[in-house]
Amino acid sequence: MAQLSSTSSLDEMKAAYADNAGYDEDDSPTMAKRFITACRLLLLYLPRSASKDSEQFELNPALIAEELKAAKRWLQQADDSDGASGGYKSLDFGSFRT
Repeated sequence: MAQLSSTSSLDEMKAAYADNAGYDEDDSPTMAKRFITACRLLLLYLPRSASKDSEQFELNPALIAEELKAAKRWLQQADDSDGASGGYKSLDFGSFRT
């Protein structure tokens, strides 16, 4: 079950994004999935601009979208490398000795 949902706060989404951003360094498909969920929700709920204490912030959703694509590619490669993609592997026993 996903840790984030439509009832999660923006702070919880940002925390999940930051906490799971090292999915590739930790070689963790679970973290990659959590990162993907955080990216999706941030793209939905994150404002393009915000202000705090008379400071204006501009946010770039395209950067999050690129991170989302990269995480999906990484996860696909991780799934493919461990055979979890549902495909089959062709084995060659040509040099197998009995």
